[in-house]
Amino acid sequence: MGYRLREVQLSILPKGSAALRILHFSDLHLTPKRKREIGIIRSWIDLKPDLVISTGDFLGHVSAIETALYALDPLLDLPGLYVFGSNDYYGPRFKNPFSYLGKDRGNRKLGTPLNTKEFDDALGGRGWKNLNERKVEISVNGVRIEARGTNDAHLGLDDYAKVSGERNSNSNLSIGVTHAPYSRVIKSMANDNLDIMFAGHTHGGQVRVPWFGGSRSLTTNCDLPNWRSRGLTKLDNEPYLHVSAGMGFNPYTPIRILCPSEASLLTLISN
Repeated sequence: MGYRLREVQLSILPKGSAALRILHFSDLHLTPKRKREIGIIRSWIDLKPDLVISTGDFLGHVSAIETALYALDPLLDLPGLYVFGSNDYYGPRFKNPFSYLGKDRGNRKLGTPLNTKEFDDALGGRGWKNLNERKVEISVNGVRIEARGTNDAHLGLDDYAKVSGERNSNSNLSIGVTHAPYSRVIKSMANDNLDIMFAGHTHGGQVRVPWFGGSRSLTTNCDLPNWRSRGLTKLDNEPYLHVSAGMGFNPYTPIRILCPSEASLLTLISN
């Protein structure tokens, strides 16, 4: 399994603000046997991030909670924000891989329910903030951050109305966090004039094909256009959107083609 660090610099903070280094990762799909992936995750502390954002799907096995907490342990002393994806609620089960290429009709094959509360309590006990239908305010490097998030839109658990409303005028940075970047979530956050949104879920397509100047995903597993399946993108009437292509994969589809596992380090600087 290849791995790369995606590095982005973005002028988005008010003049005079200190730089803010954000480590964004998603879709770890961790299992106890993924020793190399666990080692990579533990090494992220060496990137010296100021803030960690996870956009869900930490787990990939019914016994992966302890594994995930061990992998994340060095990062849990830093300020962190997170939401959950479907795999944090249910264990993996086999699905026809070609079904991802068809129209999403909302049918979900759910596996064994997981002890999500145990995992949530462990993350929260170390100081990370759960943003599933929640809004929080934190200060990092002197930057006043308002963050809001939704639960997993892929399972229809999202209810943006619980966190909707114009951004706090006292904040220096307004962040939206969601697992699956469905258009309804993106549009709702855009209507509230957030600065930047973070998401995962797409795996960057997981399987990509050669395309002009690079490669193109075949699917995003949601209604996000394929060209936005990974990295930083922006439409004129929306905030920035950063989609992580993720680290792992469902254990029943253990392939990534032209789409290496990745984490992102975004350095936000003043205008």
